[in-house]
Formats: sequence, C-alpha cells, structure tokens
Amino acid sequence: MEKRLCRSRRNRVIAGVCGGIGDYFNVDPTVVRLVFLLLIIFGGVSAWIYLLALIIMPNELDSY
Repeated sequence: MEKRLCRSRRNRVIAGVCGGIGDYFNVDPTVVRLVFLLLIIFGGVSAWIYLLALIIMPNELDSY
C-alpha cells in the first residue's frame, strides 16, 4: 500500500495534522505535537504553517 501524508482520523486532537505527520513518519503523534509546539514558541515557526497544512493535507480515507 502506498504511504500518503493525510490528516489522521484516529490520532486527532484539533484537526489531525500532527497525528497524520506522526503516522506518516512512524513517530508517536504526541512527540510531533510537542516538537511543533516548541518550534512555535522558541523556533519562530508560525501557527500559520499548521493552518496551511490543515488546508493542504487531505483527510485520511476510511479504507485505511
């Protein structure tokens, strides 16, 4: 099966973006959320990136 970057339906807290990234890279979604939060606070990464990913990334299909 081809691996696709999609928003997760199972590992969803806000919109499933971090859960989908965690599923894609086989990493715990909590770690992805923490890293993203730390990058927003200390690294200068904007929350606009999360919103952009929310718009661009498709929802996970029901067949997964």
